[in-house]
Amino acid sequence: MLAVLRTPLGLSAAALLLLVLALAVLAPIVWGAQATAVDTDAIQQGPSGAHLLGTDALGRDLLARTLVATRLSIGLALLAMLIGVAVGTVLGTAPTVLPRRTGRLVVAVVNIAVAFPGLLLALFFAVVFGVGTTGAVLAIGFATAPGFARVAQTLSASVAGRDYVAAARIAGVGRLRVLVRHVLPNIAEPLVVNATIGAGAALLSFAGLSFLGIGVQAPSYDWGRLLGDGLNRIYTNPAAALGPGVAVVLAGLAFNLCGETIAAALGQRTPLRRLLSRRPTPAPAATGEPEPAGAVLRVEQLSVRFPTAAGWAEPVRGVTFTLGAGEAVGVVGESGSGKSLTALAAARLIERPGVVVADRLEFAGRPLLSTPERELRTLLGTSLAMVFQDPATSFNPTRRIGRQLAEVAQEHQGLGRRGAFTRAIERLAQVRVPAPAKRAHQYPHEFSGGMRQRAMIGMGLMGTPRLIIADEPTTALDVTVQRQVLRLLDQVRRDTAAAVLLISHDIAVVAQTCDRVLVMYAGRIVEDLPAAGLTERARHPYTRALLAVVPDLAADRDQPLGVIAGRPPEPTALPVGCAFAPRCGFATERCRAADPVLASADDGHRVACWHPVTDGTAGGITRRGAAPVSRRREYADE
Repeated sequence: MLAVLRTPLGLSAAALLLLVLALAVLAPIVWGAQATAVDTDAIQQGPSGAHLLGTDALGRDLLARTLVATRLSIGLALLAMLIGVAVGTVLGTAPTVLPRRTGRLVVAVVNIAVAFPGLLLALFFAVVFGVGTTGAVLAIGFATAPGFARVAQTLSASVAGRDYVAAARIAGVGRLRVLVRHVLPNIAEPLVVNATIGAGAALLSFAGLSFLGIGVQAPSYDWGRLLGDGLNRIYTNPAAALGPGVAVVLAGLAFNLCGETIAAALGQRTPLRRLLSRRPTPAPAATGEPEPAGAVLRVEQLSVRFPTAAGWAEPVRGVTFTLGAGEAVGVVGESGSGKSLTALAAARLIERPGVVVADRLEFAGRPLLSTPERELRTLLGTSLAMVFQDPATSFNPTRRIGRQLAEVAQEHQGLGRRGAFTRAIERLAQVRVPAPAKRAHQYPHEFSGGMRQRAMIGMGLMGTPRLIIADEPTTALDVTVQRQVLRLLDQVRRDTAAAVLLISHDIAVVAQTCDRVLVMYAGRIVEDLPAAGLTERARHPYTRALLAVVPDLAADRDQPLGVIAGRPPEPTALPVGCAFAPRCGFATERCRAADPVLASADDGHRVACWHPVTDGTAGGITRRGAAPVSRRREYADE
């Protein structure tokens, strides 16, 4: 918080807020008598040395009255905001406490109220509660409640579905206690930020009601009432209206800046604490079972599920593999085969309502599913790197490349702003970005596609990655840049001994780049074999089909391109037996009745097929515009 206060925003917010609060406390004491003193010899005078803003119809000093009005204006606005916060919090969190149907009714009421402008609601409630100070406070409070309720509603819904809330309910904790103990403490910080910012809006709304004559009534006065009185003399004494108008603007600005400062302090709390310590945060020590020798990622029976209208869809089912240090493993398959979801699950990036289930899912010896996210944050932030398919959408377009890379070092390694930026320049140089010091000050749109991809790899190298997940890193690049990026990934792997999980549609690229290939179809690994013998040793018909449709410069150009007949099944409509059977030229009744398991075929080779191919033919290949060209082999059921 102290570091935030040293920034221009924090310093300005603190100075303005302190000034407003000091005036609210001291102004009635210092200038109270002058503000109420009637001087019939100085009625409606303009600005002068004795009266800087002039005087009113009774000769009272307008500057003194503006200063004294600070207490009532600020006090009533804060009171109205407290009412709005209280009512909004109750309405927003009610769906987590009330029965389902009643909660939906409350949500519907809030949604209808939010659709109306706040000032219109304030005027409506002012008529309901009557003219005067009490009515205006209630009107502003109830008018601001729907917007605050929507915020509280969204925040509480995001927390109510978390595991610790479900565990508390299973343990028999009452709904109200769950709300007080588990929901409200986790949404208090953003609610405070919104309440602080909303205080400025409440101040403006209250001044508006007083200006219209339905707020504070004589003999009391606030800024809105003074502004209304001064507007009647706008042509003879503009300062009479200018004084209270400036006061409203400055006070509203103070509250808004205060809210922004609190938001900045909360958003940067962890990195600032580490920045002040100036010491790198060590990675959490591994707990539980010891890490197998050389294993970086262990996946056993991994499944990813999503709820749909037709039931649970399972786009990833029963995936098992191990990734060793310094090993490059490629994952290939058609779109929808579960390649990216498998990688996202390994990186703990599957968001609700998705559910990840696995017998074992470990990264660097740490169980990813049972370890709290806060404990894994540093480990994943420094030891896991993600290279996405389109870096144009992975970089923030409003921030410079160098600052985005430096954020990783500031967040997880405790480096200062300058040290982290220097490290970012070094990483850009490491991934062969020309003129890295200059490029670090540029925005993502100033980079070419290949350079953005290099910068994305550089971001992964800001830590000490033990695993690099590259999800289609060369799809949007031309072949020359594609080759450069793949060479760079290979060089990084050799220099850092990091494991690489390369996801691609191009089986030829994977064969040339990786040590091992995982072939996925319909959410399962159907074949796992060494990349060196991919062409000769592939035994699953789907793998053979993928190899057969790769364009070849020596192919007959008069023949149409090869395609795999049919399309993959939907995750919600998987067949009973082998998912590839409807497209396979070798399928038998056994394939349609039972799903084969991934079993060892020979040393370092696993295949899930009842009738693996041994003669190099490819089942399911069709030439566009021609009949299927694959041969069908009949097998007797064992």
